[in-house]
Amino acid sequence: MKSRSPLLAATLVLIGLGLGATLLRDQVPLGAAQTPPAGGAPAAERAARLQNEQNTMDIVRKYEPGLVFISTEQDVVRQDPMGWMYGGGTQTQVQRGVGSGFFVNKAGDILTNYHVVAGEEGAGGEPGAADRITIRLMGREESVPARVIGLAPQYDLALIRAEKLDPSRVTPIPLGNSDALGVGQKAIAMGAPFGLDFSVTEGIVSSASRTIPIGFSASGEGIMQKAIQTDAAINPGNSGGPLLDSGGNVIGINTQIISPGVQAGGVGQSAGVGFAIPINAAKNLLPRLQKAAGGVVTAPLMGVAAGFLVQSPQGVVTAGLSLLGSDAKQELGLPETGLVIGEVTPGSPAARAGLQGGTEKQTFRGAQLATGGDVIVKADGEPVDALEDLQAVLLDKREGDAVTLDVVRGGKTRQVKVTLDASAFR
Repeated sequence: MKSRSPLLAATLVLIGLGLGATLLRDQVPLGAAQTPPAGGAPAAERAARLQNEQNTMDIVRKYEPGLVFISTEQDVVRQDPMGWMYGGGTQTQVQRGVGSGFFVNKAGDILTNYHVVAGEEGAGGEPGAADRITIRLMGREESVPARVIGLAPQYDLALIRAEKLDPSRVTPIPLGNSDALGVGQKAIAMGAPFGLDFSVTEGIVSSASRTIPIGFSASGEGIMQKAIQTDAAINPGNSGGPLLDSGGNVIGINTQIISPGVQAGGVGQSAGVGFAIPINAAKNLLPRLQKAAGGVVTAPLMGVAAGFLVQSPQGVVTAGLSLLGSDAKQELGLPETGLVIGEVTPGSPAARAGLQGGTEKQTFRGAQLATGGDVIVKADGEPVDALEDLQAVLLDKREGDAVTLDVVRGGKTRQVKVTLDASAFR
């Protein structure tokens, strides 16, 4: 993996926002300074509104009906610690979660985060959805069931659709262009923080291209990808909700916050640093999600398998050359960092580009290393030391796009262009 930012690694914690939250119900006394004046609001109040205030109010009034409140339930079987006393060994618990989403078209497709609707993994370790997903619209008391159209864990995105929903109640929110964002422009976050459904906050775009770990890889590591940073307050429950610009267009999908309180042992809460998945990433992925038939959509596959495997408490996992000692790398003629290619899938984009897997296997200290083949050290100019680094570069690629790799073999470095065809997408 690439080294993380010292600030993120040393002092702060990135947390997902889709977890359930306890709603605080304590009543807060209304002080005298907060008491509305007798006779209602001043007559000049509307005229005194700033242009920015009116813009926000207009956007909320028009597009908040497109916001969706999501609830999930997952049946989890756990070992009963007191089972030996009563003759039972297990008990079933229901885990509940809440999050947000929004309509993207008149067909009723709802975009949200994968971690909002995620359930337990399948028997083969494949990602799964919660046992029960329901959605509720603004101004409606009843909830309706929803089904999964497609899951994309590596992108932390999911597409769901409500069943038996009156089409007249579907209000799509237009999708904008996150590539055109400017630092300092207005950002409006909609969602359900702490279960307070249909809430709105406002701030600015603090950074248009922050790189953070998003999504869920097979090894459990986050995949580094670009995100929008905003100071619009987002909190647990805001996950999957839209981040809008001053034109009412969705520019991002709220996904994470930096929360110093978590490391201090407290509850995750906003510290004025939140992140959203750029909407262009979701737009690129949307056609694949719509065709997924309830299945999983993955990042484009180049057709290479890692050739450096190490033993960990979780079992055998892939690793980058940064974990190998310098003496061993020097003896084997390997670069300091890089992704060792163990195998190349026949007929894949990597095979057509001439990439080669290892021809010999070295075993030492519980690790296995394929040598004699290629080592990827860069992809489109970005350093590569693990499969997740390569996936991060491939995430926003489409069919026909090319990836330029810096590859080392036999101590010599060369550039290889790999073109992604239909076989890279499944």
